[in-house]
Amino acid sequence: MHTTEDFRQKRIPLAHGSGAIPVMGFGSLIPDRAKVKPAIKEALEAGFRHIDGAELYRTEDLVGEALKESFEAGTVTRDDVFITTKLWNNNHRPERVKPALEASLDRLQLDYLDLYLIHTPYAFQAGDEQYPMNDQGTPIYDTEITLVETWRAMEQLVDEGRVKAIGLSDITLDKLKELVAVARIKPAVVQVECHPYLPEWELLEFCEQHGIVFQAFAPLGHGMDPKITDDPVITRIAEHVGRTPAQVALAWAASRGTAFLTTSTNPAHIRENFDVSSLPQVAMQDIRERITTEVRLNAVVDTGVPGFVPRR
Repeated sequence: MHTTEDFRQKRIPLAHGSGAIPVMGFGSLIPDRAKVKPAIKEALEAGFRHIDGAELYRTEDLVGEALKESFEAGTVTRDDVFITTKLWNNNHRPERVKPALEASLDRLQLDYLDLYLIHTPYAFQAGDEQYPMNDQGTPIYDTEITLVETWRAMEQLVDEGRVKAIGLSDITLDKLKELVAVARIKPAVVQVECHPYLPEWELLEFCEQHGIVFQAFAPLGHGMDPKITDDPVITRIAEHVGRTPAQVALAWAASRGTAFLTTSTNPAHIRENFDVSSLPQVAMQDIRERITTEVRLNAVVDTGVPGFVPRR
């Protein structure tokens, strides 16, 4: 007999840092700046308690304004909300890590972060240009800096108390293994593209073995083709359990013990994406065995350039 688990209030304990991260998070990668604040405030009102940002998105200032207004309105308190942002590739040199954090905190109007992630394991040429490019149109990498050196600077932020937990985004299993082997403070969270077309079972198993929270971004495929919510296995399960295909894909993520991020500017979709509960085991098995499509939608793990983020 299937006992339904409601994920709306569930949190996953962290190996270090702010206690626990909400299973359900809301992302701030919203290209239309006019829609960022209303979306963040709507998400908080709907019940989301994790807001995920990044220096790269260039929306931290608007996230900060939305948080400040929500605090002042009494919608949430600072202690209620788990806030994440990310160090971008042009700030990987150790001496640039703390200033990058301070700049993000200023934009977010916060005194500390619950989680700070290295956005990708690739170091770009240091400077103010987010995408330093050569004549061939490919990134100029900083080959003198290793990921471990950047991680040591991240560890220092935890020591100083401005960041409660640290982790990594867009990382492969091999690179994660190398870092975990030498890290003084182990990653608390790993955030990667993950959905039924890219289940990342090996990476998930490694994270479970080492007490690292696995967090899925693009759990609905970020609207790219092939569309996960059009998959016949997903739609059939949705009809059977009386949920939408999006709710089924999100429930798959949470039911396997991972956290996830969604993003929308549509109030109805924001609330739909927060109304997620567990799937029957037979549905989980169907998704694992009957979905044969395998696709990575974002090539960031190969280049350090996120395919979902508009270039400016």
